[in-house]
Amino acid sequence: MSTVIFMANATIHLHRHDLPDGLSLGPVVAVDTETMGLRPHRDRLCLVQLSGGDGQAHLVQLIPPHLGGRGFDCPNLTRMMADPDVVKLMHFGRFDVAVLQHSLNITVAPVRCTKIAAKLIRTFTDRHGLKDLCKELLGVDLSKQQQTSDWGAVELTSEQLTYAASDVLYLHRLWEKLEALLIREGRLELAEACFRFLPTRGRLDLLGYEEPDIFAH
Repeated sequence: MSTVIFMANATIHLHRHDLPDGLSLGPVVAVDTETMGLRPHRDRLCLVQLSGGDGQAHLVQLIPPHLGGRGFDCPNLTRMMADPDVVKLMHFGRFDVAVLQHSLNITVAPVRCTKIAAKLIRTFTDRHGLKDLCKELLGVDLSKQQQTSDWGAVELTSEQLTYAASDVLYLHRLWEKLEALLIREGRLELAEACFRFLPTRGRLDLLGYEEPDIFAH
């Protein structure tokens, strides 16, 4: 079952349980997740947002069986997240990769992360959040009002869906800006090495190696 919501400059497609058969979002797909909290072992994955950078956002709502859903039985979404020919473009990919790997039992790769890119080349500031980057680099003012709302609800509000979609609709444009800066500063190769490590970083987090960090003294 899918629902279509029209925004001012974008279209949101809400899918329950999985992506439609045969849907392709291109070679680079912006990805974000909404969960019940920040601990993947405790807090379930509720929503996965995706965009091919064309003004279309596809949101997959994952509903547990006791609420009438299929849980994480989502073969089309799982296949796309594990596809080695599809780059997953994220912001703070460390969390999203860990959540998706834990929930779908896959390795999520290859990955790019706009937050890592921003930290590598925007060393003149500590403002690397998506809202800050979109405002400064794209002139887009994102609303974060629904960030802490209940994503486990079976019926999500239009405000929640609009917020969730906004987290992926601008990532392609943002990456273009950040990639140009990485090239300018000679740090693209370093960024790519960091991106390759993200699936492993996610596995370390799931094993409890956030603290202590095994790379610390």
